[in-house]
Amino acid sequence: MADKSTIARPYARAAFEEAKANNRLAAWSEALRLGAAVVQDERVQKLLGNPHVTPKQLAELVLEIAGPQLDEPGRNFVQTLADNHRLAYLPEIAEIFDELKDAEEGIVDVTVTSAAPLDDEQRRTLADALARKLKREVRLHCDIDKSLIGGAVLRAGDLVIDGSLRSRLDRIAYELTA
Repeated sequence: MADKSTIARPYARAAFEEAKANNRLAAWSEALRLGAAVVQDERVQKLLGNPHVTPKQLAELVLEIAGPQLDEPGRNFVQTLADNHRLAYLPEIAEIFDELKDAEEGIVDVTVTSAAPLDDEQRRTLADALARKLKREVRLHCDIDKSLIGGAVLRAGDLVIDGSLRSRLDRIAYELTA
């Protein structure tokens, strides 16, 4: 079976192009996230595989909750997903859509994993430095991993900057034993 993101990607791209063409990226993003939450509900999961529930009924259920943000093409999009038995892919579609939206808007998510919590000033300084380096607006997410001993590991998409003390000690140990 194909990876869920492989199936979701063309739908997300189509939704993104439609939303972008009509300057409705934020509305579509919110609606797709709401739709994703709906189809992840345990009760709705049972309906998705039920042969007695029609695609039209499933689409109406999702649109009743997530639909107010959607224009007519958005409502048609949800109906198309239902008709093609792809409503279960809404979480992946919403995630890929948001990645495309962020790229379009020049926003990058950066996860900072540090040995100790960062205070507000450190977060601001780090976000500003990363924004200059990446030439994009930075949305910072902070995690704590005490096993790093000191320093931090930064992840932005495929870019990883490992400035942790644990990493440095591992390199020294490797060089001493090699």
